[in-house]
Amino acid sequence: MPPLHVLILERDPERREAMLDLLRGTGHHAVAAPDGAAAAAAVATAGFDQLLLDLGIPDIDLRLLREALAPSRPAEPESMEAAERRHIALMLRHTGGNRRRAAQLLGISRSTLLHKVRKYRLEGD
Repeated sequence: MPPLHVLILERDPERREAMLDLLRGTGHHAVAAPDGAAAAAAVATAGFDQLLLDLGIPDIDLRLLREALAPSRPAEPESMEAAERRHIALMLRHTGGNRRRAAQLLGISRSTLLHKVRKYRLEGD
């Protein structure tokens, strides 16, 4: 099974860090958000496979979060650059961050992939 890309929405810092450590320790890619605003920003920039959600967060709009995760209407077409960024991020997640393998699967050189990773600021993904 390829690693999952997980968004953790948890207000308690210790619990948030424990979940991050656990998921990353098992080979998954995890991003944490302490509040609804940070979660909305994270959802807007990257596709997630799973969401761990603290339902006690007071400022979260579950309807908007659901819409961001699974829109009910088709989104506007994205630019070629946005599609490329999203596809590279997905490929890096699929390969568990193995850039050599991701470059092979994308059909580009490793140096080209590294350039695009820097260009799209995907180093932390």
